[in-house]
Amino acid sequence: MAHRAHRWNVLGRTRGPAVVLTAAGLLALGLGAPGASAAETPRVDLRVLVVDNGDSSVGAITAQLRSTGVPYTTVDLGDPGRPAVTEAFLSDTVNGRPRAKFQGVVLPNEAPFGAGSAEQTALEAYERTYGIPQVDAHTWAHPGVGLDYTSEGGWAGTLDGREATVTEAGRAGPFDYLEGAFTFEDNSPLTRESYGYVAQPRAGFTSYVDLPVPAGQGRGSLVGEYAHDGRRELVVTFAYNQHQQHFRLLARGIVEWLTQGVHLGQSRNHFAVHVDDVFAPDSRWDTERNCTPGDFDCAGGDGEGTAPIRMTADDARYAAQWQRERGFTLDMVYNAGSGEEWKAEHGGTDALTARLLADRSQYRWINHTYTHPYLGCVQDTSTVPWSCAKNADGSVKWTSRAEIAAQIRDNHDWAVARGLPVDRTELVTGEHSGLKSLPQQPVDNPHLAGALADNGVRWIASDNSREPGQRAVGAALTVPRHPMNVYYNVGTEAEMTDEYNWIYTSRADGGSGVCETDPTSTCLPAPLDTATGYDTHIAPQEARTALGHVVSGDPRPHYVHQSNLAEDRILYPVLDKVLADYAALFAANTPLENLPQRAIGTELQRRAAWQAALDANRVTAHRIGTTVTVTAPAGVRIPVTAPEGTRKQLLLGTAVFGTPYAGERSAWTTPEALQSSVTLKLP
Repeated sequence: MAHRAHRWNVLGRTRGPAVVLTAAGLLALGLGAPGASAAETPRVDLRVLVVDNGDSSVGAITAQLRSTGVPYTTVDLGDPGRPAVTEAFLSDTVNGRPRAKFQGVVLPNEAPFGAGSAEQTALEAYERTYGIPQVDAHTWAHPGVGLDYTSEGGWAGTLDGREATVTEAGRAGPFDYLEGAFTFEDNSPLTRESYGYVAQPRAGFTSYVDLPVPAGQGRGSLVGEYAHDGRRELVVTFAYNQHQQHFRLLARGIVEWLTQGVHLGQSRNHFAVHVDDVFAPDSRWDTERNCTPGDFDCAGGDGEGTAPIRMTADDARYAAQWQRERGFTLDMVYNAGSGEEWKAEHGGTDALTARLLADRSQYRWINHTYTHPYLGCVQDTSTVPWSCAKNADGSVKWTSRAEIAAQIRDNHDWAVARGLPVDRTELVTGEHSGLKSLPQQPVDNPHLAGALADNGVRWIASDNSREPGQRAVGAALTVPRHPMNVYYNVGTEAEMTDEYNWIYTSRADGGSGVCETDPTSTCLPAPLDTATGYDTHIAPQEARTALGHVVSGDPRPHYVHQSNLAEDRILYPVLDKVLADYAALFAANTPLENLPQRAIGTELQRRAAWQAALDANRVTAHRIGTTVTVTAPAGVRIPVTAPEGTRKQLLLGTAVFGTPYAGERSAWTTPEALQSSVTLKLP
């Protein structure tokens, strides 16, 4: 697809019809009013004001600001001790220069303080004077926001499952990163998930997102810009929360419109998939006993009774071909020693290993330890669930530092000897073992950090479902991974559906009943058909979950197992749907970023440091005309998003700033040599 051209004004994109600006508005945009001196050009701080009444819509936009690193100040309308929104609260003077303290304003609706009230009047005067945009997070259709009532050719009702479209004005403006059409979530026929007002625009209103008027004619707006009285409002007429996909798709554009395309923070969409246990076999689910032989809790489970699952050379050949066709790279998380054991037990040859080694350069490779042992406490399996074995003095018996270090070292050395492009700083331990695992092991193996240091490991994978936050393990940092609901112990769709039924159906329907006692789970209304359930229910649901992580800007990788690339190759339908749905939703200027583990770890590390600096109020950023200046604590990288054409000030001269993404440029940046701040020159 051709890359769309972008029209930028000095601080943002030209969107829709031209807006007539007052002298004050021109001055606020850095253009300068006739006869104005340089000292009169206002300073606009790069911070957003959020007026919060507790509605989910305001919460959703606030979550987007925080997750992308945009500074904001919240005024809680429910707090009797909150500051009053006055002229002094909104603006002042710094070194003789007028200062707007906020570059944009998020309101729960168009007039949360009450029309004509002192606070509402002060806010509107501020927006008019400094050209500050206002987002109405959720309101109804009426002339006060530039729309006809729904009784005049519009409609109000449930939007679940309806297809909306980004208009030409939307794609030429704040939503230019979207391909055009998207569907409102409809996850349950029993629940109304989104209610909205579809209405006809009046003069001064430019629709950015619309849909056909149900039971009517033409199309009506759901999101649009209302320019009036020297002010600009982004009007949203449907309800949403931060987790719904239709909001996640529009969130970037809402922030870009609000900040006129210049703000601290950045947002990119990431998707990485780790395939664990490569070279090793995985145990198989027993559909008769409803457990996995070899597991401690499998009655009579001695490891016999079912054949293990292991990829073949044909499976490996298919994986390489799939990658080439999709333009997507898998991370092969390998156990070389387990592969050597398999080869020794099967005549000394292994076509799978030969094929994977032949295609070594087509994958990324991550150390998964040599033979995948449990690296935490020594497990006492005499009881179910297992417990940590104890020494004679009652202390916990731990896997030693030497054992852990050898597992890491031997696996790495095997890879290097065979030319695998492996990074010694990355590690995934078997079952994320060695890290704390509740309830049996509430602390890390005390020998783990030393063994990581012995091998130069800086990034160790953790399970996001247990530990979503990044943390230190000695000198290393964790990289939380999302477990995909595609099980390690199944090779066929029928096996996957059988185990899924066991977990997610009630005892009355033949399931385990876990879903009846686990507050985080929901029982299926009836068991899925093992012949069709995977394709019709499980795969689409898992793809939706993964895509939700992607469109929320979450860089954390997902993980599956080599068994999912074998036999029925059940992983591919999930990945294909994620990639296809993404391509259908996003324009070519917003590609998926497929990062290695170390880069994901670095991204999480930078985000945490940036948020800590914001929380400590140690960041200052402002814009004067076409110059942006940002200061932050030494060593903290600064995320900035700005229009195409932005340049970074060097000690001598300037350089192109950042890299392109979603129609803009962004980067983690720091001051140049002999500079104390980052200075950007806008186009």
